[in-house]
Amino acid sequence: MEVWHIWVIVALLFVIVEIFTTGFAVMCISFGCLFGAAASALEWDVKWQLLAFAVGTVLAFMTVRPLVYKFFYKKGQEVKTNAEALVGRRAIVTERIEGELHPGRVKIDGDDWKAVCESAEPIEVGAAVEVTAINSVILTVKKI
Repeated sequence: MEVWHIWVIVALLFVIVEIFTTGFAVMCISFGCLFGAAASALEWDVKWQLLAFAVGTVLAFMTVRPLVYKFFYKKGQEVKTNAEALVGRRAIVTERIEGELHPGRVKIDGDDWKAVCESAEPIEVGAAVEVTAINSVILTVKKI
């Protein structure tokens, strides 16, 4: 078995390890191994093979990895979940709200939440409100 075969086998092992990890870092090392294999196939000395490995790894980190991140990790519209999803939703007042000092209660999808009004005017029971913010378990609402 020639040395370049060992470089290729190590590169394949790194590809297998990359399957079980995230971040695409191990794959960049695999690219470096392929550079080392090419240097070995050209019958370069071991120190030049290691240099080719290092250069290949650094090049992969600088070029291939950012491209992969750009392609696979697109920043699209993030889906809000749990309490964050309540902002912008409509609710019905179940207990009178009198500003920030006297919280009341609102109901959204059958869930009862403590709520304060962003304005000083009171909101009566049965009024429709919109959730403008959430602070822990207290919703800030405004009258629609």
